[in-house]
Amino acid sequence: MSQGETSAAAAKPAEEPPDGERGKPEETTDGQDIPRQGAWAARRDLLAHAPDFVSTTLAHRDQYGQTGGVHYGDQIFHFGGGHAEPPRPASGPIPPAEAEALRKVFRGCPSFDEALAHLRRYRVVILVGGRETGRYSAALMLLHRLGTARMRALDPQTPFSELTGRTDAATGYVLRDPGLGRGHPLRMPQLLALREHLERCRAHLVITVEPTAALGDVPFVRWEPPSAHELLHAHVTAATGETAWPGLCGLTPVKEFLDRRHTPHEIEQFALQLVAHHRGEIDEERLASYGETAVATLVSRWLTEEKPGMRDKAFLISLAVFDKAPYAVTAELSDGLFLRLHKIETPHVHPVIPVFRADREERLRLAHADGYFTAEATEWGPLEGKFCARYQDERTAPLLLEEVWNLHPSARPALAGWIRDLADDRRPLVRTRAASAAALLAVADLSSAMAHLIEPWADSRSPLSWLTAANALTMTQLLGVQAVSRVLHDWCTGDAESRRWTAIRAYGLLGPVHHEETLAALLDAVHRRPPDEFENRSEDEHPEPPEESRQLADALQLLLLAVGDPVLTALADMLRTDRAVRPHALLAFLQACQQTDGDDTDRPPVLDWYARAAAEEDTGSARRLVVFWNALLADRTHHAQALGVLRGWVRRADTDPGTEAALASLFTALIETPPNHRRIGHLLRTVRDGQEMSPAAARLRAYLSLD
Repeated sequence: MSQGETSAAAAKPAEEPPDGERGKPEETTDGQDIPRQGAWAARRDLLAHAPDFVSTTLAHRDQYGQTGGVHYGDQIFHFGGGHAEPPRPASGPIPPAEAEALRKVFRGCPSFDEALAHLRRYRVVILVGGRETGRYSAALMLLHRLGTARMRALDPQTPFSELTGRTDAATGYVLRDPGLGRGHPLRMPQLLALREHLERCRAHLVITVEPTAALGDVPFVRWEPPSAHELLHAHVTAATGETAWPGLCGLTPVKEFLDRRHTPHEIEQFALQLVAHHRGEIDEERLASYGETAVATLVSRWLTEEKPGMRDKAFLISLAVFDKAPYAVTAELSDGLFLRLHKIETPHVHPVIPVFRADREERLRLAHADGYFTAEATEWGPLEGKFCARYQDERTAPLLLEEVWNLHPSARPALAGWIRDLADDRRPLVRTRAASAAALLAVADLSSAMAHLIEPWADSRSPLSWLTAANALTMTQLLGVQAVSRVLHDWCTGDAESRRWTAIRAYGLLGPVHHEETLAALLDAVHRRPPDEFENRSEDEHPEPPEESRQLADALQLLLLAVGDPVLTALADMLRTDRAVRPHALLAFLQACQQTDGDDTDRPPVLDWYARAAAEEDTGSARRLVVFWNALLADRTHHAQALGVLRGWVRRADTDPGTEAALASLFTALIETPPNHRRIGHLLRTVRDGQEMSPAAARLRAYLSLD
């Protein structure tokens, strides 16, 4: 499949529901239906599933392989031109100075003691640990502690059957990461034969392997390095002495450094910086900045070095998108990215994905990430016991995505196609993270992110894709990309319907942060669009508002609930004077009154708003809320729904004294006009449970003297 075909498949459009079919499901790319999602529900999903920078900003203001030859047995015969490679050396000497320098800073640990005892007894030990955990240093020190005078490093490609012929007397050997895959596991008879030979020639051998090595039934020692505190202490005191350590380890940059996971190499490099600070060569600010430099260096090594492999690289990128999300989702979706990356790099080789591997902890260690159990936010409520993963350093995720996007452009088609796949997922978490990934890429390169992701979503025929584009633009704006304001204004007042929808929804989401700009843009959009049947209706007509009118009302609803009084004031003043704005403002207020947070213990937001204003004697806000209610009850299009909302509030008052008190205050203000006096009286008489009047309705009638 070509790249164009891949992109088209990743963003396969769905049919747009026709105007007037509000609430009907939207067809997705897999042929299944998803109900239309309202603005408030979409905002809830964005706050629940987006990275921290989104929820913090918005909620803070919220008021509520072998090739090229023929293989026979253990021999490979190459044909064609070129020269034969010279034979590889079986082993090479390890300089004594290397072990001596290591001795000054090395610190033991329980796994080192276990490995040393095993090596003394059996002359061979297999040390299993992740990359960059200090396995090789531990191997050298194991041989050094045994008093081995000579040390040699064996060729990792040496077959186990040949090791007995490549080891001699009184020498210590290190074999790093031999090829022990599923097709070539190590068996116990091989190890027993090797032990016998080493005993005979009085040699010792340390074998280091990764946790994914196929060890069969042979015994091994799991390598767990000393703590970062111990390693840093060893490196620093070797240069400064013990007396300087208490003062140095109390520095804020040191505490912050030790709070995160680091490889022994990174600890060694930070120790050099700390020693330089002790000598007065660098200040504390420069010492603190080393953390960001270390993260950038780590990210660069992940992407450019041969290891980690492509599948682990894909996992690291996936974790950058799904930071603090369930690990299973991160790992599941990373395989899709791996397949796309693999197809670019080696298109003629079929990739293999091991299905059953116990590699979760090793992957988290590789990623410098923590795993933890927490509750996952879902549409059915929080689900306890979800195992989630997060980068220890919060700078890792954006740095990683930026480097992939800007410094490795060959990966862009795979990454963009994968993110488009995420946007089609049925899970709100996954779709929201697709938008957040697009936002982070837009920070790195706005024009490319717009072309690859945001514009295709906005130009799709699927409203779910429009929502993803709106979320992406919202988050890009929150990340400080100023050009997004121009994009939103142009789209909101432009001719493309899908882009207008996208911009309107984005403005609604941005309202709590930029409410003045948002309200001005929405009102500008109302005045620029051609009048529709909804706006030109007569008092006797009840047309269903078209989709764009509903979206404008949704955005205004979000502003009302999230910002409050400033938006209420502006819209209330326009009810009598602006014919174009009035229907949208009334629909927005009605939807705000219908809105609940899904918790039966909480009073409806608009009713609570009125109760607080009345209690605080905020006559301006209370009066404007009453103005809106009077307009709703007098409007032929909305008065039935408005009375339905009040009926629901009265039923709620049966079990909630606070709701009853708020209604008593609101009804007192509403019944000052004769029509509302009749409406409220009739409403309270007809709120019944069977033959009995609602208790709260009876009390309210008596309080208002409506008998």
